[in-house]
Amino acid sequence: MNWNEFWIPIKLSLQVSVLSSLIVVLLGVAAAWWMSQKSFKGKTLLETAFMLPLVLPPTVVGFILLVLLGRKSWFGQWVEWLFAAPIIFSWWAAVIASIVVAFPLVYQTMKVGFSSVDRRLEEAARSTGANEWQVFRHITLPLTYRSLVSAYILGFARGLGEFGATLMIAGNIPGKTQTIPTAIFVAVDAGNMTMAWAWTGAMIIISFIMLLLTRQRE
Repeated sequence: MNWNEFWIPIKLSLQVSVLSSLIVVLLGVAAAWWMSQKSFKGKTLLETAFMLPLVLPPTVVGFILLVLLGRKSWFGQWVEWLFAAPIIFSWWAAVIASIVVAFPLVYQTMKVGFSSVDRRLEEAARSTGANEWQVFRHITLPLTYRSLVSAYILGFARGLGEFGATLMIAGNIPGKTQTIPTAIFVAVDAGNMTMAWAWTGAMIIISFIMLLLTRQRE
């Protein structure tokens, strides 16, 4: 049992999951709140696009991201010029993959949460002179606290377990982009069942702790 080899993917997975879940919650909350306040032509098409990564195979999502972020795309070239390194096959690529695949879950959870808010409370706050940001911060967001916690847990868990899209754009570079799911895949493929079971146990423990903290919070 190589303990140094064991801890590296766990550390990277937690790093990717924490950062991606924070970003995707911010994006999901903003998108869900904006969509709940607006009515316009093409809204159904836009919402369908938001939910598309949920039903697409992860490899398809990964291929699209590879094309969009690759060194031949204008965005990939701009990032490489700005940071003197390509974004693909880096741990930031794993973060982006986790954000994309987790966004539909976070968006849908927050959309349900915002739809359950009593609009009369928001209107009462506006009638007293509160602006939209104050209404959102002091009325809407506190009333959707449970949905917000659920959205974060879902975003974290989805990012922690992401495999297909991450493998496509981040690769499986030990010590650099190898997360727990890809490490398990390689270990099983190599017949190293000890390491595979160890990483599987780590995934179960991390997920159990997240769910336990949520239950205690409730």
